[in-house]
Amino acid sequence: MSLLKEALDAGKFGVTAEMAPPKGCDFTEQMEAAALLNGKVHGVNVTDMQSACLKATGLGLCIKLKQAGVEPILQMTGRDRNRMALMGDALAAAAFGIDTMLALTGDHPVCAGGDCKDAKPVYDLDSVGILRMLSKMEETGRDCGGNPLSGNVVDKETGEITDKSATPKFYKGASVTPVYEPIFLQINKLRQKVEAGAEYIQTQGIFDLDSFKRFMEEVDKAGIKTHIMAGIIPLKAAGMAKFMNANVPGIDVPQHMIDRLAAAAAEGKEKGVKGLPAKVGMEMAAEMIAKIKDEKLCDGVHIMAIGAEKNVPTILDMAGISI
Repeated sequence: MSLLKEALDAGKFGVTAEMAPPKGCDFTEQMEAAALLNGKVHGVNVTDMQSACLKATGLGLCIKLKQAGVEPILQMTGRDRNRMALMGDALAAAAFGIDTMLALTGDHPVCAGGDCKDAKPVYDLDSVGILRMLSKMEETGRDCGGNPLSGNVVDKETGEITDKSATPKFYKGASVTPVYEPIFLQINKLRQKVEAGAEYIQTQGIFDLDSFKRFMEEVDKAGIKTHIMAGIIPLKAAGMAKFMNANVPGIDVPQHMIDRLAAAAAEGKEKGVKGLPAKVGMEMAAEMIAKIKDEKLCDGVHIMAIGAEKNVPTILDMAGISI
């Protein structure tokens, strides 16, 4: 069973991290971070060419993580592959014991500023379509073309599948953006994802817990029942926060956080100490995580360290979180 599913279904505070494959074939850095994350999180999301930038495939890194004893979460986007390729990846993942996934539509190669501008997007399926396809496969024991999956037992006379035990079962997830206007559009899309089979939800990075509380209230009013994990992005500098505010949809870093990072940078410059803003960013992330857990605002957190995955265990220790 999926480690994340087991934790969330048992009412435990879920913790996941995120990791990008390398822009090449050397996985050394990722595996060093994975060794530190082992036993600290319920799963590690492996991004699928995030921001439309070419990387090694997520499935490859997921397999490496699984072999190292770290629970991988396979991100699957509709941008680069049609339904046949997506289902093929899902079947290959299942063969390696990978049973947790996250469905995303995927950033457009041009709009997201991707690094392969000549690449043509596919978008045969969006996130909801991916979830529906996998849910239907699990229900019927057939692939996206209606063909029985190998290993399932088919009645020769009727063509009906009498034994679907060879069909893989995934713990399926999706994403949502809490800071969005009008919010009912996100609530409606969230409902579609849950109805299509999403059993857990990871949010875009949040920085204001009051606005996150309002979002959770809207989810409750809508009667949507699913596990929600708050997205946490440890900030590294005031410039990073300002850039995300200006360029990343759904991100709204409050001014008081930017000021705190700027003050740390000024202090570091004055004292000749490097890395103070990043340390403050880790502290702010830990403070939010602890408050989310203490106030039971949602079911867990998803930490997106953006290249600083080795800091995640420290942040969790600072927040007093253990799985």
